Amino acid sequence: MERRRLGRTGIEVSALCLGTMTWGEQNDEAEAHRQLDMALDRGVTFIDTAEMYPVPPKAETQGRTEAFIGSWLGARGNRDRVVLASKVAGRSPMTWMRAADSGVTESRLDRAQIAYALEQSLKRLRTDYLDLYQVHWPERATNFFGKLGYAPEERPNSVPIAETLEVLGEFVTAGKVRAVGVSNETPWGLLDYLRAADAGRGPRIASIQNPYNLLNRTFEIGLAEIAMREDVGLLAYSPLAMGVLSGKYLNGQKPAGARLTLFDRFQRYQTPESILSVARYVQLAEDNGLDPAQMALAYVHSRPFVTATILGATSTEQLERDLEAADVKLDQEVLELIETIQTEQPNPCP
Repeated sequence: MERRRLGRTGIEVSALCLGTMTWGEQNDEAEAHRQLDMALDRGVTFIDTAEMYPVPPKAETQGRTEAFIGSWLGARGNRDRVVLASKVAGRSPMTWMRAADSGVTESRLDRAQIAYALEQSLKRLRTDYLDLYQVHWPERATNFFGKLGYAPEERPNSVPIAETLEVLGEFVTAGKVRAVGVSNETPWGLLDYLRAADAGRGPRIASIQNPYNLLNRTFEIGLAEIAMREDVGLLAYSPLAMGVLSGKYLNGQKPAGARLTLFDRFQRYQTPESILSVARYVQLAEDNGLDPAQMALAYVHSRPFVTATILGATSTEQLERDLEAADVKLDQEVLELIETIQTEQPNPCP
């Protein structure tokens, strides 16, 4: 498995990262442990999770994903073999992620809440440090999770980026966190974190975790240049557009147990425009003797601004197929045909 450097840190991560957000909802603890064993055996040493997981987020399941990883680390005794990443939730009404008696009215990125979130994550994960701690989404009102049409809006009492970075820096100094990153960020937000670091307000951001796939290449518009010039590589999530790019939902199919079959909230990649593009990508793969999912994954982790491609699977069979994509190299003709589809129907699911 290829290794890549995480930002300007001395940390090396596997080019494929094991995503975990279905564990505790679609996957039980035993299945989570099987996936972790398989991934590690195949050379995947990078594991990504979040305090909010599993999804869909619910009070009764929150933290279960981290607990599954923690029980695996405890049983295997292999903490030193993995690069472990988690995230602190941004501003939201999900107050159940915080202490029940804290009196908070929403989750925030202030000192008290980040400190509480980190301690709870470490406890569930059964570790005394994280290799990478990420801000899951911004405190401020801005464009993320597919939102288009920027409308300026000032949220009252928003925690400035520099203050959040200072708190993260204290965790690095204390040895609880090795590196920090952001997720679902905009070009302005990423640059503001970098400016704050340059001004001595905290550590330099090592990575950005945003969506990137054949249906959503908006990262290329502004963030890719920053990622390359500033060494803040992309941890690409949803590289299969929640499984849509595998083709399993074409022609109205609803596979039993699949995420988009089970949950109505995940409709971001099921638009009339996306269906047309997916059909073309699937046909392109089949015409060239490629598995559609492996072609989509191979495209993502071949991009020069990508540090790691995050794989999420609901079975070991699916994970095994996705892991094999690490060995798939797309020839120039396939790459050019991918660009043709993108040009004719650009970013149908931003």
